[in-house]
Amino acid sequence: MNALGPFPMRAVLVAGAALAAWWLVRLLAVRFTASDDKTVPKLAGSLFADIFLVGLLAARIGYVLRWWPEYAAAPKSIIAIGDGGFQWWTGLPVALAFAWWRTRKQTQLRRPLLIGIAAGLLTWLAASGVLTLLRPASPLPDVAAITLDGEPVALAERTGRPVVLNLWATWCPPCRREMPVFEDAAKRHPGVEFVLLNQGEDAATVRDFLERQGLELHGDVLLDPHSQAMSATGTRGLPTTLSFDANGRLVDVHMGELTRASLTDTLRDRLGSGTHGPSSTLQ
Repeated sequence: MNALGPFPMRAVLVAGAALAAWWLVRLLAVRFTASDDKTVPKLAGSLFADIFLVGLLAARIGYVLRWWPEYAAAPKSIIAIGDGGFQWWTGLPVALAFAWWRTRKQTQLRRPLLIGIAAGLLTWLAASGVLTLLRPASPLPDVAAITLDGEPVALAERTGRPVVLNLWATWCPPCRREMPVFEDAAKRHPGVEFVLLNQGEDAATVRDFLERQGLELHGDVLLDPHSQAMSATGTRGLPTTLSFDANGRLVDVHMGELTRASLTDTLRDRLGSGTHGPSSTLQ
């Protein structure tokens, strides 16, 4: 499940927790083995790195299997780890089993490795919890957008049902690639309002792009000619997708390209939206 916050921040938290655990494993390896052999901490650190990578791979595989219909519809997205798709409750048991197996002939390193894994997991959970608490439950940005026909629209008034707000531009390659994902999601989740808020471009440019791509998203596309939404939400890059609950409160932020699986994950687990209607195949 996607934790609250952009993928880069989650990656930093995981990397930080792993580094702290690696350092602890090396320290405990010397203490528990009571050895003066300088290769002991190096060996312990190497074992931990292998265990971490195996657990990470298992977490990814677990996530892909969980959302297999979505990944099967777009197989290339399986390697798009930028979607933050990792399932820790799959990766952890595999990491522990692998640690036990790898230390079958070096049982003196088993205890420091298991303590390190536990410490790393607790560090990651604590840091993620703090990040969640520090993130304010921001409301929908009070931005005066306009439709492709020039009609004014107040975003802040769009409450009563979940809203997925995507900030994008036609010149942005990952923005263009994820447009079919939103088109498909809008058909399968009619209870969610999708707002694709173009940043800094005019109606003619956006219309031309939608027509050339054969996208039926005209009703979901709005214009923000002066990119006010980026400033209002603190967005630093495109594409960025912000998900709001039915009360208009921010519950998830994703910076970067979304895959069908990661968007479905957010819609079901954070916004509580089921799947309805036909499921289309993404190319």
